[in-house]
Amino acid sequence: MIRDSLAQPAAFAEIFERHFETVHRYVSRRVRDHAADDLASDVFTVAFDRRGTFRDESDSALPWLLGIATHLLHNHGRAERSAWNLNHRLQEAFSGEPTDGAADDVVTAERGERLAGALAGLSPEQRDVVLLFAWADLSYEQIAEALAVPLGTVRSRLSRARSELRVGLADTITISREENP
Repeated sequence: MIRDSLAQPAAFAEIFERHFETVHRYVSRRVRDHAADDLASDVFTVAFDRRGTFRDESDSALPWLLGIATHLLHNHGRAERSAWNLNHRLQEAFSGEPTDGAADDVVTAERGERLAGALAGLSPEQRDVVLLFAWADLSYEQIAEALAVPLGTVRSRLSRARSELRVGLADTITISREENP
């Protein structure tokens, strides 16, 4: 379809229809809502402008689109950093369920803060791999394609990120237990 859109630009609309929701969901998990709409739209603007660079051997345009999204998110760093403070959103993204009640809100906020802190402690490269894996449900191969890095790099970044997240979350849990015996 992307190749066809070079001759018939209107054919690109199918790519937009097929992947916009997934791209928007990924972007909205990383930035505030008002910026997510603009960034998701920008992904498709950039993709349309660069559709001649798409590699035909790919099975899906989604990794390519999420790679563009990741690069745009880097350029939009201020909004991404502010997203780390959205504790409920992080908790819901990982648990898949909204919280109920004040007690649940406190637990959710604490978990969200721990997770946000651990994620913020990762290098941008590690964080990108973790979020593409966890939030966008991409395979290792698709992440490699999205970020234009070798598959081994994805595997090592994800492995290191998991180790750092375990340590970061374990330290926080240990501190919490020491403060609240």
